[in-house]
Amino acid sequence: MKHFARLSVLSLACSLTALCGIRAAWAGQPPTEVRAALAEAIEQGNLPGAVLVWGTRDGEPSVYVAGRMSTLPDAPAMSADTVFDLASLTKPMATATSVLILVDRGLVKLDEPVATYLPDFGNHGKDVITVEQLLTHHSGLIPDTPLLDYEQGGEEAMRRIMQLTPRWEPGGTFKYSDVNFQVLGALVEAVDGRALHVFAREEVFEPLGMNDTGFLPDASTRDRIAPTTKRHGAWIVGEVHDPRAYAMDGVAGHAGLFATAGDVGRWVRMALNGGELDGQRILSDTMVERMLSPHALPDGTGVRGLGVDIDSSFSSAPRGKRFNKATTFGHTGYTGGCFWADPHSGAYYVLLTNRVHPDDSGKVSPVRRAVATAVAAALLGATGDAETSKKTGENAPQGMPVLCGIDVLERDGFAALKGKKVALATNHTGVNLDGRRIVDLLHDAPDVEVVRLFSPEHGLYGVLDEKVGHGVDAATGLPVFSLYGETRKPNAEMMEGLDAVVFDIQDIGVRFYTYIATMGLVMEAAKEHGVEVFVLDRPNPINGVDVEGPVTDPGMEAFTAFSNIALRHGMTVGELAQYFNKEHGIDCELTVVPVEGWTRDMWYDRTGLTWINPSPNMRNLTQAALYPAVGLIESGRQVSVGRGTDQPFELFGAPWIDGRKLAATLNDAAIPGLRFVPVTFTPTVRHYKDQECGGVYVMVTDRDTLDPIPAGLQIAWTLEHLFGDAYDLTTVNRMIKDDATMEAISADTWPEDVEAVWREELDAFKTRRAKYLIYP
Repeated sequence: MKHFARLSVLSLACSLTALCGIRAAWAGQPPTEVRAALAEAIEQGNLPGAVLVWGTRDGEPSVYVAGRMSTLPDAPAMSADTVFDLASLTKPMATATSVLILVDRGLVKLDEPVATYLPDFGNHGKDVITVEQLLTHHSGLIPDTPLLDYEQGGEEAMRRIMQLTPRWEPGGTFKYSDVNFQVLGALVEAVDGRALHVFAREEVFEPLGMNDTGFLPDASTRDRIAPTTKRHGAWIVGEVHDPRAYAMDGVAGHAGLFATAGDVGRWVRMALNGGELDGQRILSDTMVERMLSPHALPDGTGVRGLGVDIDSSFSSAPRGKRFNKATTFGHTGYTGGCFWADPHSGAYYVLLTNRVHPDDSGKVSPVRRAVATAVAAALLGATGDAETSKKTGENAPQGMPVLCGIDVLERDGFAALKGKKVALATNHTGVNLDGRRIVDLLHDAPDVEVVRLFSPEHGLYGVLDEKVGHGVDAATGLPVFSLYGETRKPNAEMMEGLDAVVFDIQDIGVRFYTYIATMGLVMEAAKEHGVEVFVLDRPNPINGVDVEGPVTDPGMEAFTAFSNIALRHGMTVGELAQYFNKEHGIDCELTVVPVEGWTRDMWYDRTGLTWINPSPNMRNLTQAALYPAVGLIESGRQVSVGRGTDQPFELFGAPWIDGRKLAATLNDAAIPGLRFVPVTFTPTVRHYKDQECGGVYVMVTDRDTLDPIPAGLQIAWTLEHLFGDAYDLTTVNRMIKDDATMEAISADTWPEDVEAVWREELDAFKTRRAKYLIYP
């Protein structure tokens, strides 16, 4: 790199006392939490300063600058064009990208042994290590070789690396390793002929307009480079901080890259845009998809992309509390830098700092976590659901979180329940905005007498995955009667002496999720015993616009199909209560306490509410979005859907499934909104407990184009047609409850318009449904 050119779009310099932002997704400065976290980190001596860049894939980036470049007297203020030693951000930005370019060009194969390209590597058990395993840190190699190995220079150090023996079985353990990327750097040069720093400059940085990025910065840039620690008694400025990369003359696959925060943001935007930026494509969209797809170990842990982090032991701080753990990606660097990004919304941030200055003692995890959480909350609130915002012409709300029915009831002093003896039908999801249980709130409320509790499937605390017995709530001493054990409908003993039953449980928006059946049965019991029902409403987490799938056939109603509603009904529990009361002929005395601030187009991640797993295996919104599809194929207990792993409903498989064959077939089918990645996993509960299963990881690429019911049916059809008698397609009707649909998908060819089968009955349901909708 000859020199660093200043960035015109980010020529913003701010001192600690004049913090500012440009073109923010929110008005003016970043969130207060960001400014406070950075100011506190600087005050505590954890870092001298920082540069934050944030934005979305298509928008102009914004920047926020805090502190100074060093702790030295009269040190200049940090500025947008401050250049940082990126440390391990070298791995994704330079090395992994270079390798994937070679893969794109057909010169390297990810599943090929590394020894194919580096013959000296193929010894001492390393002959089975693949290129992909190096990229994902699943190679089994040690994290670093001893510094003594570098005393004779980089060439000798690499020779010794080539003689290593794996410490762990390749493909069986996640161990973050600089060695992996040192080998990959050598692979680039061996295949292409150009050294890594030359290849990356010519094939990555220059095409992307990353004019301030490269290895080996020259003297003209010195004044803009943030110092790190001391070496040989002098501050390190413009030389790589990492001692192994330094011994390798400043160019290594694991460290050595320098850049501004703006340039790192350009690389992130390239990844978010499928391999191109400003009309310059460096990777195919298919390759970027593979790069950002999760690659997990057999036990579901150590989830990495190709050169990027997704959900490993390094993810928690830079991901924060708002980025989705299953679908977002990022990376960290030892000197303090990090980035994280969300392919779905296009939101990202880059935080660069020199936390190693002056004495390598700065603690950066707390500030990473605080910044990531606050920026994600603001960006995801501002971008919301990108496609839905385009459809509605509106931005997601940026004010207070949605108020659930319990919050409204509490705000009004529980007036509607005063003087009443009540039973609560609830579980662990029945909490107010501050996280307090409705059980405790009503137990302590004046003039309200809570007599007993009713618990649904999974119990009062939401941890059981089996039939549930009666019990006692430890905190209040109240008796708990299970409605998922000996009986599913409250009996006369349970209803005795009550004036009202209050229902407060978070639903998931799918007919065969049983909490709404429990509500319907409670309403029936209330009618039979002259008891009033209060339903405290909550948002439909997968939105209230999309309505799809067949309607329950007459005579096929069941606990997983209460009343004649569509498989994905697009209603809240309060709206369903009104529907059940009239359309199902219950006619109890019903009061719905509505949600405030929720609109039908809102997914749960736009509500501002804390996600609480509504059941043990429903752990995030992605799983909720997939549940209508993947839940269909679980009937008949022929397939594991990932229960007993870290990613239930994002995985499915069985010992008899060939994951590669299945993934290829489903990807060829081009099911909207989904991609499939072959995996193996071993569930610890239920179907195929402790047996290794072949299968697929289901990646949601666009939740707005995803139609989960047709997708799930096509997956089931594919399973039968690929694997024959091992999968009985007819068991799907236990969930869909629609004979016409079952007949249509039993054909030898997949019906092009399977939705036509249920369109008429769905339209009729939508007409009935409209009378009971509460929210715009």
